[in-house]
Amino acid sequence: MLKQWELKEIDSQAVAALAHEISVNPLIAHILVARGITHPDGARAFLAPSLSTMFDPYLLLGMDSAVSRLLAARRNHEIICIYGDYDVDGITGTALLVSFLRTVGFTCQYFIPNRFDDGYGLNNDSLEQIIAMGATLIVSVDCGITAVDEAQFCRQRGVDLIIVDHHVPREIIPDAVAVINPLQPGCEYPFKSLAGVGVAFNLLVALRSALRAEGAFTNDAEPDLREWLDLVALGTIADVMPLTGQNRIYAFFGLRQLSGSSKPGIQSLKQAAGVTGEVSCGQVGFRLAPRLNAAGRMESAVPGVDLLLSINPQETLGIATDLDAANAERQAIERRMVGEAIEMIEAADDYPGRRSIVLASENWHQGVVGIVASRLVERYYRPAILIALAEDGLGKGSGRSIPGFHLLDALSPCAQHLDRFGGHRYAAGVGLKADVVAGFAAAFEAEAARMLTNDDLVPKLNIDAEVQPEEITTDLAQELKRLEPFGAGNPEPVLLMRKMTVSERRVVGEGHLRLRLTRAGRSFNAIAFRMAERETVGLLDIAFFPEMNEWNGSSSLQLRVKDLRPAE
Repeated sequence: MLKQWELKEIDSQAVAALAHEISVNPLIAHILVARGITHPDGARAFLAPSLSTMFDPYLLLGMDSAVSRLLAARRNHEIICIYGDYDVDGITGTALLVSFLRTVGFTCQYFIPNRFDDGYGLNNDSLEQIIAMGATLIVSVDCGITAVDEAQFCRQRGVDLIIVDHHVPREIIPDAVAVINPLQPGCEYPFKSLAGVGVAFNLLVALRSALRAEGAFTNDAEPDLREWLDLVALGTIADVMPLTGQNRIYAFFGLRQLSGSSKPGIQSLKQAAGVTGEVSCGQVGFRLAPRLNAAGRMESAVPGVDLLLSINPQETLGIATDLDAANAERQAIERRMVGEAIEMIEAADDYPGRRSIVLASENWHQGVVGIVASRLVERYYRPAILIALAEDGLGKGSGRSIPGFHLLDALSPCAQHLDRFGGHRYAAGVGLKADVVAGFAAAFEAEAARMLTNDDLVPKLNIDAEVQPEEITTDLAQELKRLEPFGAGNPEPVLLMRKMTVSERRVVGEGHLRLRLTRAGRSFNAIAFRMAERETVGLLDIAFFPEMNEWNGSSSLQLRVKDLRPAE
């Protein structure tokens, strides 16, 4: 879809003052101000993240109770079971807790529900199995905040439950020994956008402090929590959490840890994904995370945890190879489902009049509907929910959304059609019966029609700054790297240059454009991915990111074009 370009209006005096105060290129200061970072202290903290600026984990409501109960479990040699979710956030959160707890002397097992047999979150049958294995303390991670009945079941069975989660709570908080969730009422932790693995990391920071106070560590025995930040970065980036505040710190140091990790599981995962050298957010999101996710989407997420916990290189290489094969299978299923969904949409007589997409099929894979919903949002720029229908007449769906449409809020008025639902602003899951899909689709469309304007249905390209050709240099490309890691909440900067002339054009790869752009005596190499069909005749405005292109041992300046249009 053609995008609407939006160039931010910035206070030039604020930019000049910030550039002077922290001694950076004015364009860097401009981008920081455009992102709401106007104070020198905030800018310095952003440009130079520090682990010393992490918030006190005890600001999280419930932390005292959780740590006290864990200390008692260690003293009494109790069996603890970590109950995780089956996505990357849950997998990494589970591996994080299990690995650290075992390192400091806990007896720790783990359980990951099967997406198809157990469904999402805690369930009593699984809890009964865990109790039968001898666990007296269960710690959920990346799930549990809505498990009111399951928490009561644990109490009745005489087993303690600690909930570590980041999803939106409902009116009733489960009656557990401790509930740690920055979104719960009364929680004073300042940063509210942690991933589940990020909440779990805070628990470990607090627990290590308490163990130190008890004299649990002697000489050099105290574990360095930085060694686990690779898992925190994996889960945080994969769960598309905003890379600001505490998450920026986790991602900044976690990516370093990922790049040089000595963990056999991480090394094998990188090898299977073809990731070498310095690991970027993009490589996490598009190469590492999909392979970890693949097992849980296709069958069971347990191999993902096994991979991250194993210290046997041969074992991890075998698991990573299997995950790579599962990811290839998932990709094939995804392509088929995307094609079928597009056919259904474009065969209907109510598109593009509709402001939402709700589709259901008995031929769809339950583990892949969320990814396909994302692809439809990218193509049609409408909130989309895809539902996989089973033979028993039940459907499980997954939705994705666009800015301006809070998906979870929109589902609440549709609750009469749903057996269950939950999630976030941009992603949610639903459970419903096949015979109410039409009614649900109508109710959801009514919410979309009420909440979305025509303007909301046009994708926006936010441009950080307009620049002149003489400003685009290799030094600038290097300095822009100080703003990394880029991702949700801190997107890659987009710059605008007007009235560029295309002196060379050729199609390369699978529909990409290789361009030579000139203006005012300057000439630039540029790459425009998936834009081979775009017109480049006459003067062009380009939205782009300048980067250093590494090829055959040499490095050169390149403009990566985000969008282009006839010059205005």
